[in-house]
Amino acid sequence: MTEFGKKLTTKEKALQLNLDTSIYGTVAEIGGGQEVAAYFFRAGAASGTIAKTMSAYDMTFSDAIYGKCERYVCEEKLGKMLDREYSLLDQRLTHRAKKSRFFAYANTVETINYDRSNVGHGWMGLRFQKHPGTAPNDCIIHVSLKDRDAEWQQQVLGIIGVNLIHSCYHFSTAEEIIDALIENVRLDRFEIDMFSISGPDFHHVDNRLMTLRLVKNGLTEAAMFGPDRGVLLPAEHLYNKNVVALRGRFRPVTHVNVDMMITGLRAFRKETEADRNDTIPLVELTLNDLRLGGELDESDYLDRVDLLCSLGQNVLISNYQEHYKLAGYLSQFIKRKTLGLIIGLNNLAQIFDESYYENLKGGILESFSRLFGSDVRLLVYPILDTETRKLKTSEGFEPAEHLRNLYQYFVANGKIFSIPGAKLENLHIISDNVLDLIASGSDEWEVMVPNRVAESIKEHHLFNYPYELKPDEEDIDVPTP
Repeated sequence: MTEFGKKLTTKEKALQLNLDTSIYGTVAEIGGGQEVAAYFFRAGAASGTIAKTMSAYDMTFSDAIYGKCERYVCEEKLGKMLDREYSLLDQRLTHRAKKSRFFAYANTVETINYDRSNVGHGWMGLRFQKHPGTAPNDCIIHVSLKDRDAEWQQQVLGIIGVNLIHSCYHFSTAEEIIDALIENVRLDRFEIDMFSISGPDFHHVDNRLMTLRLVKNGLTEAAMFGPDRGVLLPAEHLYNKNVVALRGRFRPVTHVNVDMMITGLRAFRKETEADRNDTIPLVELTLNDLRLGGELDESDYLDRVDLLCSLGQNVLISNYQEHYKLAGYLSQFIKRKTLGLIIGLNNLAQIFDESYYENLKGGILESFSRLFGSDVRLLVYPILDTETRKLKTSEGFEPAEHLRNLYQYFVANGKIFSIPGAKLENLHIISDNVLDLIASGSDEWEVMVPNRVAESIKEHHLFNYPYELKPDEEDIDVPTP
């Protein structure tokens, strides 16, 4: 937020809120100090904005006030805090209801401990009215803290908390709110890896686009949502689970993509003896694969995501072009479980191509130490040789001669294995060919994609599927006068 062309400091934002007598509410903070409330008190005139501050550090007190949760730093806990604090405003401040825009700000945070053996992170949320007497909106974010000192992490929490409250009241679009969250603090000190906004004043917002914006703007390297299109936090949703990830462009989803996931999951469970109920499949799109002609096409992005969600998939958007970076990111959540990456044989050739690792001091060996450092398995889907029309699998793969022993080491130790049971009749399907057929008006492509995908493409005219001309719109030869 700027005033006369000048960006406001955090203290100035807090003072501006304090001087607006229509904004009134509660600040409740657990785990990281009362850093947000402190900004309002130090700015002055806090009695105009703060009805109450709250800090239930002790677990017994927290349970008694907000109710028990499995974990104390989680979205569920934040939701209970917002429910409790906002309901009290409605109950106790009826005399202000006609003139006040109520809010309840809450956070539940874990900052770095004395031994530096944990990772600082927390949930922040604001329930707020844009206009007196109206239903409230909710804005929820998750913040990962990168500073190696608890006091510095608390400082970041205070700044982002004030930014959150200030931006929700002074901006009308979710994009503006996201951009304002990072003001007055360096991006290398934190990540915002989950953002969700909802309510009557933001009913038009598609939080999947906001998820994309987080990755695009560098606020996080990856973000996730589920089959119901709801935004998910990877750290919570994937926590201590086996994960099987399929990377691709999915433009569009074809029978090959579906078969890769089905046979890949089957092979993963057989190889690792993983419990079906303890294994989460997900599909991953990189930011680079979402660009068309160098530009991000948000409509195309939503088309692909809609199709994936309609097939019941969890979707991860990441800025990790390299496989070892994606593996490192996912491995931090699964703990002692196993990660499976489903790849095509062509991807395996890239992984063993040393030219991809010229930016690493340790070259290909460093990349492999990151890729296979934890329990990671590469599941290789076969391809059809376009010349010989024969099946090619990882068993027949031959890297450069000086890397063959290394490759055999990974195979012998179960780190790389071929996916059996692929549907050979589908291996001729190439997504680019499907796109060309869709745009041409031919119906040959329909047998190359799942029925649900074909119906959606035709119904919503995705991927340049042509519109049928009405009779009065057809070309008519008109004599030249």
